[in-house]
Amino acid sequence: MPTFSKISKDRLATCHDDLQRLFNEVIKHWDCTIVCGHRGKEDQDKAFADGKSKVKWPNGKHNKFPSLAVDVMPYPIDWNDTKRNFAFAGFVLGIATMMGISVRGGHDFDGDHNLNEGDSWDVPHWEMKL
Repeated sequence: MPTFSKISKDRLATCHDDLQRLFNEVIKHWDCTIVCGHRGKEDQDKAFADGKSKVKWPNGKHNKFPSLAVDVMPYPIDWNDTKRNFAFAGFVLGIATMMGISVRGGHDFDGDHNLNEGDSWDVPHWEMKL
């Protein structure tokens, strides 16, 4: 059974309890890594400057504490394997639904069940729907 590395555990520990519960269940079935949990001001400013976030500090869900967002990728990470990344996203949604955890993923921000394209594509991103 896959397990999180210490770094992934530390990153996940900065997140909302429901995100922790969700991804602690996901890891039992699909190896994955936590890319980002909480982001402080410096990290958020860099993410915004690099075009990896559309919001400035402190307006991102990653900026709350505990973080209301987490970035997770199937392991080993392959940013170009869109089929695998979208399959992982579907798996996460299924587990979240079974657990009664309300999240939305960066692959479908508007929740219309059509995959986002272009600038709105952020498949590693998961956030609480509160």
